[in-house]
Amino acid sequence: MNRPILYLDGITVSYDGMLVLDVPSFEVQEGETLAVIGPNGAGKSTLLRVLGLLERPTEGQVVFGGRPILQDGNLLMDRRRMASVFQEPLLTDGTVEANVALGLRLRRIDSAEVSRRVQQGMTTLGIGHLAKRRTRTLSGGEAQRVSLARALVLDPEVFLLDEPFAALDPPTREALLLDLKTILDKRRITTIFVTHDRNEALLLGNRVAVMMGGRVQQMDTPERVFAEPVNEEVARFVGIETILRGHVEAVSQGLATVAVPGWMLEVAGPLTPGERVLVCLRPEEITLFPCRTTVSASSARNQLYGSVIRHLPIGSTFRVTIDCGIPIVATVTRQSWEQLGLEDGAEVVAAFKATAPHVIRCV
Repeated sequence: MNRPILYLDGITVSYDGMLVLDVPSFEVQEGETLAVIGPNGAGKSTLLRVLGLLERPTEGQVVFGGRPILQDGNLLMDRRRMASVFQEPLLTDGTVEANVALGLRLRRIDSAEVSRRVQQGMTTLGIGHLAKRRTRTLSGGEAQRVSLARALVLDPEVFLLDEPFAALDPPTREALLLDLKTILDKRRITTIFVTHDRNEALLLGNRVAVMMGGRVQQMDTPERVFAEPVNEEVARFVGIETILRGHVEAVSQGLATVAVPGWMLEVAGPLTPGERVLVCLRPEEITLFPCRTTVSASSARNQLYGSVIRHLPIGSTFRVTIDCGIPIVATVTRQSWEQLGLEDGAEVVAAFKATAPHVIRCV
């Protein structure tokens, strides 16, 4: 791992005596894309403003490139080493070309170099054909591409993105995300990307930081954060809907027997008898069968019997809630739903392997 390019030490931010950000330490590695996710009001944008030197913390220090920067007189010069893109493109009423060139001209870059960078930036973002268009005639996706190009032509050491795709329709957002991923992978610009969308974080982030209540609850690779959340709050945010409280009854040959209300589950993992735990199951880890179907015990050690309460369409799948005495949520493709003859009220088996759950120890 490269050295941290940004480091927060003992940062707090308070408004009118109310603590809104509490970050004892926070590192951004050089060349990485760090996705910061969390619900509305979690403190994500405040954290980004502190990292981008746009807001002075109530307490603590920002270290940029190994140098504490809030006590010196070079704050403006440090800000110029960064570039930001926000949810609103914030374009001037001029041409696309003039908007992309704006930051370079403000920095008094040589005209020939401005022209070279602007043409390259517009080509990279796929807006070269819009160069002479007035910005007020652009679609939302086109305007955000201009905003991204205007920031990227500055060759920033740190690139800050504050939910730049939140207002875009899904097809436009997906296309722009894929193009941005290609750019970031190629140029290796240190990027901090704030979003409340889990899929955006998974696509762009080399690491993911989860914020709740002004604090960073977990920071790790996307795979670890989404598969192994550290607590119940993070688990629910990253899409784990079935969370069962229980305690470990026994452990044998790497398998723990965990008692949850009405059921005994077999769970793989290094657990100890007597521990209180949360058994977390992602919807896609649960397979549904009609009760008349025989489920192989070798493929699914856990088989919970219940009935379908409701099913909700989500794209090409159904989100199915089953009452097994405890609520279980599973994802089923439309094709499987129809082939199995499932419907609301149907008696079903909810089956999952012992290796499927992620277990959180209660403290």
